[in-house]
Amino acid sequence: MKFKILYEDEDYLAIDKPSGIEVLDLAEKYFPEKILAHRLDTGTSGVLVLAKSEKVREFLKKQFQKREVKKIYNAIVNGWPKNDRGVVDKPIGRSPVDFRRRLAGRGVKGKIREATTEYKVLKRFEEGGNKFTLVEVKPKTGRTHQIRVHMKFANYPVACDPLYNPGKPCPKGIERLALHAKSVEFKNLSGKTIKVESPLPKEFQRVYI
Repeated sequence: MKFKILYEDEDYLAIDKPSGIEVLDLAEKYFPEKILAHRLDTGTSGVLVLAKSEKVREFLKKQFQKREVKKIYNAIVNGWPKNDRGVVDKPIGRSPVDFRRRLAGRGVKGKIREATTEYKVLKRFEEGGNKFTLVEVKPKTGRTHQIRVHMKFANYPVACDPLYNPGKPCPKGIERLALHAKSVEFKNLSGKTIKVESPLPKEFQRVYI
């Protein structure tokens, strides 16, 4: 399998990850000499950054920990948000009934971590009597499944999500988790700002136009 390279220098390699590929398998099978600098859910497509040394990985890891990395996602969600912009500021923990799931709000168990997600409406649309919205999402923290959990908490779950939104309508032509990592912005070892962007998947472009 060939992957589109979005950016490369002496320290970093950024690829356009397809939906449906688990990042650990991807790294071990196709980039064994590189080190994952962060993760994306299996169903999420878009920018994935790999480091070329442990020193570089640690440098980027510290930026993530200090919330200096800027990440932007695009998602298609079920429903029409009432407001054009919103913020979900709700800690995330584990679900008490399904070990695969995370949960925001009442009923969480285990270690609870603060989490904040901003979203902005790009386009509302309707298909077959079902309402959907294309949104831009900026997670300010990096919790597991954060966008999926927070959008569900806001009552606008990510479309086609088998774990957090099963059995609900999907937009025409989309047969995957409707979540895409659009861009990642970070600094390299010399302090230069690097912004890597991934184009919208074809199935999202139809909605955006």
